[in-house]
Amino acid sequence: MSPRSDIKIPSGAQIVTLGGPGKPFHLHSGAHLPQVQVVFESWGTLNADASNAILVCHALTANSHAGSAPGEPDGWWEPLIGPGRVLDTDRYYVVCPNLLGSCYGSTGPVEADPRKGVPYGPTFPEISIRDIVEVQRVLMQRLGIRRLASVIGSSLGGMQVLEWGAMYPELCASLIPISTAVQQTAWCLALNAASRCAITGDPEWREGHYEHPPKQGLALARMIGMISYRSPQEFAGRFGRALAGEDPFDPNCHFQVEKYLRHQGAKLAERFDANAYLTLSRAMDRHDVGAGRGGVSTALAAASMPALCIGVSSDIRYPLDDQCELVRQLPSAKLGVIESEHGHDSFLIEYEQLAQLIGPFLSLAADSKEAA
Repeated sequence: MSPRSDIKIPSGAQIVTLGGPGKPFHLHSGAHLPQVQVVFESWGTLNADASNAILVCHALTANSHAGSAPGEPDGWWEPLIGPGRVLDTDRYYVVCPNLLGSCYGSTGPVEADPRKGVPYGPTFPEISIRDIVEVQRVLMQRLGIRRLASVIGSSLGGMQVLEWGAMYPELCASLIPISTAVQQTAWCLALNAASRCAITGDPEWREGHYEHPPKQGLALARMIGMISYRSPQEFAGRFGRALAGEDPFDPNCHFQVEKYLRHQGAKLAERFDANAYLTLSRAMDRHDVGAGRGGVSTALAAASMPALCIGVSSDIRYPLDDQCELVRQLPSAKLGVIESEHGHDSFLIEYEQLAQLIGPFLSLAADSKEAA
């Protein structure tokens, strides 16, 4: 397998190595990694009592570049991170690590297995959301962070937020899960299964030992995902039945919505790795916050810190019902609703509404902490 050397680590990222000789990282599957490399970015300054850190957990195909510094390209949450913004870097130390199993520098299928000196590829062990969180916890410890002011993330990032609340409630002053769920529904399992089949059906797949990335399969996987990341209302208003050409009987004349999906698929295929996609999507499917803990209610009972569960009115992947269920299960939770036609991807679009919900919540959580 050839590594995806065309996938670049963000220029402002830092790299730390956790574990090492005699200190392997044990996974929930029973497998282990000899060591774990973590790429992360941070903005702001850690305060004297190491209690002003906010952990940002990213989604499936994102990376550590949530914000940016002068001279760097904008991050995927740029409007929310920075001086005077809702995640105010004059007040908070904001940290975003690249996920275990991803392809932007943290240990994953494209990185070298130190025992063999070649990329893990399809031999990379199966991981869980809990493994991802455990790596983050060790990283926070390495950075000297004693307690997180908040843990925030959407989709796969929201799953990490819930696991933080279940695994390490004493380390979290507040939680902000966005557009997520306590476990995948059959609908989400089906979408992810179809996406994985698109990748493994690509002739270049070669059981994951590809010399040339299976870009057609990865692009098709993204197209399948994008259908659920946006909403029927948006597709109807934005594209309708408009054609991208003039002759509807020309097989090369696509509908505008098809052109859009092809474009989104091609973009992801150029910047992401197929083995990493499979690894993380399977981790999402295995996610069940109640597994091995006596059920969801028992698992989340310890997460008594303030929580803001944010949902989107038009999200068909993790609908508002899922967020309402979280509010019922978390002892001190409230619901925040984003009104938008953009569906699941609204967390990357509706920055102003996010800021209006998150800002007051963080202030109240800070006041509660000081009062306590």
